Amino acid sequence: MVRKKRTGPGESSGETSGAPGQGSSQRPQATQQGARGGGQHQVRGGYPGHGVPPSEHPGGGPPEYQPRGYQGRGVPPLLPGGGPPEPQPRGYQGHGGYQGRGGPPSQHPGGGPSPGSQPRGYQGRGGLRPRGGVPQPYRGGHVLHQAPDVQHQAPVVAAPSPPGAGSSSQPGMAEVSTGQVQQLVIHDQSSASQVSQVAPASSKAVRFPLRPGKGTHGSRCIVKANHFFAELPDKDLHQYDVSITPVVPSRGVNRAVMKELVNLHRHSHLDGRLPAYDGRKSLYTAGALPFTSKTFEITLQDEENSLGGGQRGQRVFQVVIKFAARADLHHLAMFLAGRQPDAPQEAIQVLDIVLREFPTARYCPVGRSFYSPNLGRRQQLGEGLETWRGFYQSIRPTQMGLSLNIDMSSTAFIEPLPVIDFVAQLLDRDISVRPLSDSDRVKIKKALRGVKVEVTHRGNMRRKYRISGLTSQATRELSFPIDDRGTVKTVVQYFLETYGFNIQHTTLPCLQVGNQQRINYLPMEVCKIVEGQRYSKRLNEKQITALLKVTCQRPQEREKAILQTVHHNAYSEDPYAQEFGIKIDERLASVEARVLPPPRLKYHDSGRERDVLPRVGQWNMMNKKMVNGGRVSSWACINFSRNVQDGAARSFCHDLALMCQVSGMDFALEPVLPPVYARPEHVERALKRLYQDAMSILRPQGRELDLLMVILPDNNGSLYGDLKRICETDLGLVSQCCLTKHVFKANKHQYLANVALKINVKVGGRNTVLVDALARRIPLVSDVATIIFGADVTHPHPGEDSSPSIAAVVASQDWPEVTKYAGLVSAQTHRQELIQDLFNVRQDPQRGAVSGGMIRELLISFWRATGQKPKRIIFYRDGVSEGQFYQVLLYELDAIRKACASLESDYQPPVTFVVVQKRHHTRLFVNNHNDQRAADRSGNILPGTVVDSKICHPTEFDFYLCSHAGIQGTSRPAHYHVLWDENKFTADGLQTLTNNLCYTYARCTRSVSIVPPAYYAHLAAFRARFYMEPDTSDSGSVASGATTSRGPPPGARNTRAGAANVAVRPLPALKE
Repeated sequence: MVRKKRTGPGESSGETSGAPGQGSSQRPQATQQGARGGGQHQVRGGYPGHGVPPSEHPGGGPPEYQPRGYQGRGVPPLLPGGGPPEPQPRGYQGHGGYQGRGGPPSQHPGGGPSPGSQPRGYQGRGGLRPRGGVPQPYRGGHVLHQAPDVQHQAPVVAAPSPPGAGSSSQPGMAEVSTGQVQQLVIHDQSSASQVSQVAPASSKAVRFPLRPGKGTHGSRCIVKANHFFAELPDKDLHQYDVSITPVVPSRGVNRAVMKELVNLHRHSHLDGRLPAYDGRKSLYTAGALPFTSKTFEITLQDEENSLGGGQRGQRVFQVVIKFAARADLHHLAMFLAGRQPDAPQEAIQVLDIVLREFPTARYCPVGRSFYSPNLGRRQQLGEGLETWRGFYQSIRPTQMGLSLNIDMSSTAFIEPLPVIDFVAQLLDRDISVRPLSDSDRVKIKKALRGVKVEVTHRGNMRRKYRISGLTSQATRELSFPIDDRGTVKTVVQYFLETYGFNIQHTTLPCLQVGNQQRINYLPMEVCKIVEGQRYSKRLNEKQITALLKVTCQRPQEREKAILQTVHHNAYSEDPYAQEFGIKIDERLASVEARVLPPPRLKYHDSGRERDVLPRVGQWNMMNKKMVNGGRVSSWACINFSRNVQDGAARSFCHDLALMCQVSGMDFALEPVLPPVYARPEHVERALKRLYQDAMSILRPQGRELDLLMVILPDNNGSLYGDLKRICETDLGLVSQCCLTKHVFKANKHQYLANVALKINVKVGGRNTVLVDALARRIPLVSDVATIIFGADVTHPHPGEDSSPSIAAVVASQDWPEVTKYAGLVSAQTHRQELIQDLFNVRQDPQRGAVSGGMIRELLISFWRATGQKPKRIIFYRDGVSEGQFYQVLLYELDAIRKACASLESDYQPPVTFVVVQKRHHTRLFVNNHNDQRAADRSGNILPGTVVDSKICHPTEFDFYLCSHAGIQGTSRPAHYHVLWDENKFTADGLQTLTNNLCYTYARCTRSVSIVPPAYYAHLAAFRARFYMEPDTSDSGSVASGATTSRGPPPGARNTRAGAANVAVRPLPALKE
């Protein structure tokens, strides 16, 4: 390699291994991309063991989600003037069923709100206000108090006027009112300055609810869990602070320093101790070291610049070890026995570090997982990537004591290829045939930046470098001065004369390595990628699909792989585990479980089957009609697939329309226009032209286009997201997408039935309802008006550093049925997990302090839809890690309190706050894989299996629930952890409610893997990311605020989020 130096190409050793250069690497501007879902949402929607069929969404993304009819969940409309709806019969005997919209479906085409309603802004001024006139925020401070027990009351029939919502508009928020989340709207308050809400400080006075006993409902069974009992050591644990100078950011270098120190001084200065080191500033020993503070000097061979068989560079480090504290294992034992409320996290962390020491030395650590090419066969993912198998490991406190959680894992690594071969795979062509284009260079630079390579042109001298960029010139054009006299030499000439290496690929650029002050040039053909580098950038859809196929293991295979991993790790021979006295049982934990019965579901009385009892988490629509069929009187079809001819498109749409009719919808069989073909690259122009042509026919009749059917290519790239953005933020159209492969499917009856379910909820219908809900037999839900919330925050993909996070909150809008949901989404600060717009107070120039926020909006919406204010709140919060429990509870419960108090000063309904977790590594297996009665068809545990013992928290109210039947792979049970419970749920009450709700997901005839409110919130947040257009695109139509017959969408504007007052890009307004 050659480096630019004034004194010539030599190094300190008198040699260089590359060519010097003076070019600098310019980081290409990242293009902002919408979150496409792709393979990730295929997992969510039913890929390995989830409860939604993978065919639901074209291209593997999320199920359909629409502005008027994200109607798997929806807000019943308000009557003109903003009053509560008229009382409706609850028997669902008519064809249209109970609309919850103030009238029959015919009032407004497509089942949407009537023209006089207030679907988005709730601007009516009537209703209750806090004493003193202007709504006041809740001033209870940050101390959380449980509300007193609420007396069970008979349902209130009287319909008080809900609070006026003129003060409820929210900057940066989009509303999703779903027919079972329906409309996304951003309220324009650009003239008002928003007052940021400060998160309350964490308080140790807050205690999570204790377990109210264990559940008893359901049939008992035994399951196995991938938890392994860890015997608590009886040794004293000591902690020491470690300071290493010069400071290096790499944990690997720090570990190498400590490893050398232990090798040199273990039996002298360390008194024979084998310490465990976290790679940063903490060292732990089983017993005291013979000093309180000591300084060591350690010399390391320079790993990054090692010269193989030749002379090695050396680095000298000064290490100071100083006594810090003792880890008290007595408190841990007390906590595990249930006699101490708080987990001593320090002691648990020490034991976790101890058990990670040996695997860290043997494998490649990534987060809490370890990977190795020796743990399973590598498989190529394409574009120079491959999968490595590995395992996840974490020690956890449970009811059975300390538990080591082991699960299988796979991730993408960069193949250790010659760089020339890697580039050829990346571009999928022979790079010697034609020169690289500018887009090729950008792709190569993005893929290789930060990758470590070793040179191969110097025999055993395999020096390593980290790539910082790519030259803009070809190798044959690069030259550099070799001395102070201005003598210039080309890179090609230098390598030939210095190393006797003749560069063949002179038209390719060179790699830039080193820093900006000392840039070095390396020809691609002399470099090989170093093994063991994880690929941390975003995978494309093909790579995600390939990775999922690798990770998708049937339950019996996964159980076997876990046991093999535990045996291979040989914890009994782990020197660190032996040093600290930790013993690991190598048997899977046997756990008592129960299988909850499925709920009975109600369908329309005009069908041959009026209700159904699901079998193994599934049922079908044969001989059944939707309990509340929606109306589609005008629709059109647009086809973006060149493989689908007009006749095939017409026949497919007719079959779908007929299926909608048979299923109970009022659906016109003929479209307004014949199917239209359009090229995918002209999606916006084609959609607008079709809409104009349809409206030229419908507008004179006073009608709207209720539905747009869309046929997409099987591999449609960004077309799906672009189409949804245009339909929902510009045209105000409900759309239903179908893939080409389904058009030509021979037997597509089940597929059409599933699509009909989705269409029905999008246009305001309801597919089914719980029989127990109609009979008011659901404890702590049916007795008094109860609102159920779901909330989630989705974050940008790695590398999208400027994109905002999207928060979504949905809430039930009917009672006691609890099947329709309304929702709001909001853009907020990048990677902020706290939902910042739950409640806020802003300053309006005319009205002064005005209360608003998503909770307040949804409470008002429920009040208007049902004629009652909620007397009980159940809040399911998705996506919160254990380390964020206190922070999220304190902030978001405080926001709920303030939102309630802003409606009425003494309005404080009892709240139950439940965190829903899917990103955990607990897996449950049937006790006997040969017992077919104990498993579903995929070999997984039966849907309804609940566990609240042994592997759960020692004292707190949590449980694992597998509510869905597996499809592929091993089912992952959802973990529910109650952080606040003023409603005093029993274990059976909350477990049964949660399981039964999982059968009310509106878009398929299967129970789903997480409770639907949390599922809907996740989908709403994910869909909103489609609306984040690239800065280069023309978003004028989004911000225009043009008025249509469906209501004026407020214009978009800058949104400020968070206490830091960081500007985030607003979501565009949605047209109704």
